[in-house]
Amino acid sequence: MFTGVSITPLKRIYHEKGDIYHAMKSSEETFSSFGEAYFSTINFSDVKGWKKHQKMIMNIIVPIGSIKFVLYDDRPHSITRGEYFETVICKSNYVRLTVPPGVWMAFQGITSETNLLLNIANVEHDPNEAVSVPLDKIPYNWKS
Repeated sequence: MFTGVSITPLKRIYHEKGDIYHAMKSSEETFSSFGEAYFSTINFSDVKGWKKHQKMIMNIIVPIGSIKFVLYDDRPHSITRGEYFETVICKSNYVRLTVPPGVWMAFQGITSETNLLLNIANVEHDPNEAVSVPLDKIPYNWKS
């Protein structure tokens, strides 16, 4: 795994009238600060990305559906420079993916139903803070 990237198992509490899904607590080690939280959906087999934030720490949770996340490290002094990291987050793998600034991320909807992610970010959205490139600029086989 890349430096600064972490996967935190999250608690899902069964309740007969509907389950409770934990997301993040301010007492957790991966909590930095709170800037904003937003939801995003991704359609089946569609891919969003590549995007790299300069300041934002992303804390990604998938409460509904299944989403494949691919990270690419091109940080100049990183020991994992040039490497990829993949993970699928879903109900059966209910975790939080923490992505530090400077790491490229793209993601793909895996299920044909709703695929919903929550990002709990340490800073508010600023369009000048992130860099986006077309999918073909960072080689990756999204068909596999």
